[in-house]
Amino acid sequence: MKKNINPLVCVFDSGIGGLGVLYECVRRLPRVDFAYFADNYNMPYGRFGREELIKISNEKFTQIASYNPAAAVVACNTVTAQCIGFLRENFPFEIIGIQPAVKPASAVGGKCLVLATPSTAQSNSLHDLIGRFGSGETKVAPCSDLASYIEENVGNFNPAEVERLLPKESADSVVLGCTHYSFVKDIIKNYYNCPVFDGNEGTSAHLCEKLGISDHRAERAQSIAFIGGNTDKNRSVFRSLMVDSGVNSLKV
Repeated sequence: MKKNINPLVCVFDSGIGGLGVLYECVRRLPRVDFAYFADNYNMPYGRFGREELIKISNEKFTQIASYNPAAAVVACNTVTAQCIGFLRENFPFEIIGIQPAVKPASAVGGKCLVLATPSTAQSNSLHDLIGRFGSGETKVAPCSDLASYIEENVGNFNPAEVERLLPKESADSVVLGCTHYSFVKDIIKNYYNCPVFDGNEGTSAHLCEKLGISDHRAERAQSIAFIGGNTDKNRSVFRSLMVDSGVNSLKV
C-alpha cells in the first residue's frame, strides 16, 4: 500500500506574530505538515520600505522554495502589503497572504480604526482594501513601536505599556493590521471598548480552500518544524498557544 505523504505548508513571518496564523492553520488542517520560517533578529519589518522588503522576502522564499511546499502563507501584513505580487510572480507554488479584516469590521458600522505598522499603513494595498470593503469612517493609524514591544515582551505584557503605544482615538471597531498585535488583542479590546478583528482565521480558511482539503478531526499535524530566527523562542510561544487552547499533546 502506498504511504500517505502529508502536504507541506510553509508559514513565514518576521517573528512571533505569525504563530497565531500557524495555530489556526494547524487547528484546521491536522493532517498537513508545517514549517515556520521566522526572522526575529531582523524585525520589525514595519520600518523597511518596499525595496528592502522585497530583498528580504526574496531571500526567505528562495529558502522556502528549496522545501518544495504545496503552499506558503505570508503571515506578515507588511510583507503581504508590499511584496505579495512580487512573490507570486517569482515562485511557482501557491502563496496566500494575510490581509487586515476590514470587511468583517465594516459590518459594525461607525468609525473603524486600522492599527498597522508604518510600512503597511503607507501601502497602496491597504488603502485599496479599505476602498473596496471599508464603510463609514475608516482610519489607518500607524503604530511605530508596538510590534517590537510585543516581540520583546511576549508572555509578560504590561497593559499600561501597551496602551501607551496605542493611538489615542475613539473607535466603533478596531482592525489589527499586524499579526503581532493579536497577542495583545484583549488589551486592545479593553482599551477601545469595541470589537477587535484580525485576519488569522480568514487566512487559514483561505489556505484550506487553496489546498482543497479541510479536516476538523481531533488528530493534529504530523510535523511542525521551526526554521530561522529564534527557533527556541518561536517553538516555546507556539507551545504556549496550543496549551492555552487546551491542546497539550502536540509535539513541536
